Amino acid sequence: MSKIELFDEIEERYVETNGIKLHTVLIGEGEPILFMHGFPDFWYGWKNVILGLKDEYKLILPDTRGINLSDKPEKVEDYYPKTLIDDIKGLSEALDLGKFTLVGHDWGGSLSYGFATLYPELLNGLVTLNCPHPALTSKKIQKSSKEMRKTMKYQLDAMKSDQLEVMKRDNFAALRALVFKGKDKFDQEKYIEAWSQPGSLKYGLMYYTAAYKYTRAGNSVENWVSKIDVPTLVIWGMRDRHLDPVILEGLEEYVKDLKIVRSEKGGHFVMDDSPDLVVSEIKKFLKR
Repeated sequence: MSKIELFDEIEERYVETNGIKLHTVLIGEGEPILFMHGFPDFWYGWKNVILGLKDEYKLILPDTRGINLSDKPEKVEDYYPKTLIDDIKGLSEALDLGKFTLVGHDWGGSLSYGFATLYPELLNGLVTLNCPHPALTSKKIQKSSKEMRKTMKYQLDAMKSDQLEVMKRDNFAALRALVFKGKDKFDQEKYIEAWSQPGSLKYGLMYYTAAYKYTRAGNSVENWVSKIDVPTLVIWGMRDRHLDPVILEGLEEYVKDLKIVRSEKGGHFVMDDSPDLVVSEIKKFLKR
């Protein structure tokens, strides 16, 4: 099946959860896997993984709050991490998933770590892709190493007042340079369409501001993410330009049952750079 034909097979729903509606794509039958995209992605960022898993599993792929076709509350507080996590809890309950496997990339990975902390009883397992554990990262940032300063710069840049204007400039030139490597015309059109949805980029950037404001208000990162007891697979693209793999050091202190798989050719969007590896490792993890 091609990516274009995929659109004939998916089901799209607007699912009520936590006071909003999330645009959600469903495909396949079997054991449920729920996917959480990062920024500046949306559900379609998982396309290659969908093609590799849809014949064996039930896949659930929401646009997270504020992104693409999902509802877009306006207040910064509406994007606090715990609220975003509870969106997913409500989504799983509305779809009557029971226990499921949660897969998250980038911001979706951060929230997935949080979900596994708060609601481990709902999970069969956790998979994260190129996403640091937030509590471990916070601890490392305090040491102010060269590698962690690079990570902090990436987060601070996202909160600059002109960042939205920068991202929209010249038909999303900065985002295209970040995301379009290896993507064909069809993929590029889908991303431009998603980024052009009113408020989508604005509220995607709000995730960074909300997390910063949450901690500045005196809330510890460990209020929403801490020790993980569910079996966890971490897939990491070693050519990530923004997140240094030093972030993985010490992860076993926070994750009890941990396997780390490294893709030497993969970058931040490892599911695009190494789709066969990502699909095969997820299958092995689910069949363990």
